[in-house]
Amino acid sequence: MKGYTICYVLFPILFVAVLVESAGAAGGEKDGVYIVYMGAATGSSKNDHAQLLSSVLKRRKNALVQSYEHGISGFAARLSAAEAQSIARNPGVVSVFPDPVYQLHTTRSWDFLKYGTDVVIDSSPNSNSSSSSGGYDSIIGILDTGISPESESFSGKDMGPIPSRWNGTCVDAHDFCNGKIIGARAYNSPDDDDDGLDNTPRDTNGHGTHVASTAAGTMVPDASYYGLATGTAKGGSPGSRIAMYRVCAQYGCDGSSILAAFSDAIKDGVDILSLSLGSPASFMLDYKEDPIAIGAFHAVENGITVVCSAGNDGPSEETVTNVAPWILTVAATTIDRKFESNVVLDGGKVIKGEAINFANIGTSPIHPLIYGKSAKKTDATESEARNCNPDSMDGEMIKGKIVLCDNDDDSYSFYEKEGEVQSLGGIGLVLVDDKKSGVASNYNEYPLTVISSKDAPGILSYLNSTKNPVATILPSTVVSQYKPAPTIAYFSSRGPSSLSRNILKPDIAAPGVDILAAWMANDTEVTLKGKESPKFNIISGTSMSCPHVSGLAAVVKSQYPSWSPSAIKSAIMSTASQINNMKAPITKELGAIATAYDYGAGEISTSGALQPGLVYETTTTDYLNFLCYHGYNTSTIKVISKDIPDGFTCPEESSVDLISNINYPSIAVFNLTGKQSKNITRTLTNVAGDGNSTYSLTIEAPSSLTITVSPTSLQFTKNSQRLSYQVIFTTTVPSLPKDVFGSIIWTNKKLKVRTPFVASSR
Repeated sequence: MKGYTICYVLFPILFVAVLVESAGAAGGEKDGVYIVYMGAATGSSKNDHAQLLSSVLKRRKNALVQSYEHGISGFAARLSAAEAQSIARNPGVVSVFPDPVYQLHTTRSWDFLKYGTDVVIDSSPNSNSSSSSGGYDSIIGILDTGISPESESFSGKDMGPIPSRWNGTCVDAHDFCNGKIIGARAYNSPDDDDDGLDNTPRDTNGHGTHVASTAAGTMVPDASYYGLATGTAKGGSPGSRIAMYRVCAQYGCDGSSILAAFSDAIKDGVDILSLSLGSPASFMLDYKEDPIAIGAFHAVENGITVVCSAGNDGPSEETVTNVAPWILTVAATTIDRKFESNVVLDGGKVIKGEAINFANIGTSPIHPLIYGKSAKKTDATESEARNCNPDSMDGEMIKGKIVLCDNDDDSYSFYEKEGEVQSLGGIGLVLVDDKKSGVASNYNEYPLTVISSKDAPGILSYLNSTKNPVATILPSTVVSQYKPAPTIAYFSSRGPSSLSRNILKPDIAAPGVDILAAWMANDTEVTLKGKESPKFNIISGTSMSCPHVSGLAAVVKSQYPSWSPSAIKSAIMSTASQINNMKAPITKELGAIATAYDYGAGEISTSGALQPGLVYETTTTDYLNFLCYHGYNTSTIKVISKDIPDGFTCPEESSVDLISNINYPSIAVFNLTGKQSKNITRTLTNVAGDGNSTYSLTIEAPSSLTITVSPTSLQFTKNSQRLSYQVIFTTTVPSLPKDVFGSIIWTNKKLKVRTPFVASSR
């Protein structure tokens, strides 16, 4: 599948995805897979669906790609662009657009979340974290690259009977499923000749196996990656069941497959859906054109909590993806473990570096050392050479040496620089980079390490003052109880949302850096020479942070099975932490204090989410009003949702500013200038279980804002009682010079409910 434009559909509606085989069409549309959106799955629309599908199949027997019947109604088929345009003119067809391709957003982390600081990995096979308690009947559906059922992380031993509500299936008949993996489906690309996966849920990438074991893997003692990060590997909810929906091939993840998986998952009966994939920040789609937003909407309507990765396009602002308010959007942080690979200079001076490598060039500094700039080709610029860019250095000067390279030119990746130095015969590489601090990439046997810019002058001074400079690069070792942690991962996408600034995104943060989890067998890319393929691997991304939250959501669901997706989201957000293991504010990758644009409500708390006290319940009406405020009209919304309240209409004066008033667990207020005030209302539900309880108010706000909250205390007299409060935002300056952040905190003697906010004059 090459060069298809992303296109999606919204809500319980009818779709046709069509792959067009001829080239050239009027209007500039290319032949390819199209999604035709036909409205809600009512009786009349189902008839229209059947008639349209029948007419398509009469013209081309192999046209059908996917059919959606549960929650989402529609189908996908192969058509020419001209045929797609003709279908768009049919009565009942809302829109027609091409099928999209998403990309993947590619254990100690759970112990770090449990204890927060000074953690030692537990190597006892009998240990259990709070995350695994009571999670035996929750079912986590994962949309990813598939799963490797042979992994010890997916043992079904002692799991007990499969929940009777489960309606799913295993499409692989070769003992693929057990008490742990209870569902496995696969969705081939319309261009299935390109991936050759034979419609199997088996993982040929490793990503899906890693994600699944992070969310719900059973405990495996003595897990490691060739001796690194040794300990007991376990998922966030070891007792939960797993249903895998393979929607991704080698090139990416088709929107038509994602919609089919959402439809099947709704029928199958999953409790949580976890998606570690999304569109790039440069290609954001409106909600009605985004298959993830569409599928998630219907999943949430059916009581399923949907957790998605925020994306890996940080650290720039407005890069966060998967931003629909019904999605729980997850940023990535580091944990208190670091992989050191140090540089040793002549005389024994040690420069600390960070990487995963198994270098074998000795511990003595005997290898010639050169700066990339000193090997500059005559036709290359100095900047190109010192950054070790391809075709910028003289191979004769590089051969047999360790090379020092800068990394302030983003034209080429780490791996391209590594490849260039290796191709020229360089025996090692020392890369200078600050942004990627805290994230150790894997270079297998090649001696490559990353040092900070503050340490680089020490090496440069040595190079400039020594006639024959020498060095070595040591293989990686593990530093535990590293401080500060957590910090925001440099790659983690940041807010505000480019689609709806008045919804604060991301929602939450969780470990996503150097995470050890299960891996597929026989992966030569991560296998060391002469060694057996590893059973576990260490990788980073918001792909890794997402299943941490999915696992926690499964634990909350198992303890409170009647809770709605919005209550589970609120419990996770309102109990999050903003403090690191040095009892100081969480920081960004370069040391600045992080904000809600970096981590949403903060780092997840595995214990706090199980005792939130109060929750914000975002109702169907809230979501429908959000669509009104976003610009959709009442008639469109009535075909979007199956649960339209009687008499629902969009407010006459809908505007994006009103989005701030939907009952969300955070608050974002924009266009706040001069003496103008913004009035916001929130409603909390008592879920503490102790009936009578009083919560008092604390406000954390910058001096440029005046925050007035009424009432200043909330007196709950019974469980499930709802009480509202009003917040008035007023600036104390003519215009806020930048976006500012704060919190509204409700506390009783035992519990704290924190609501983060952002205010802006933009």
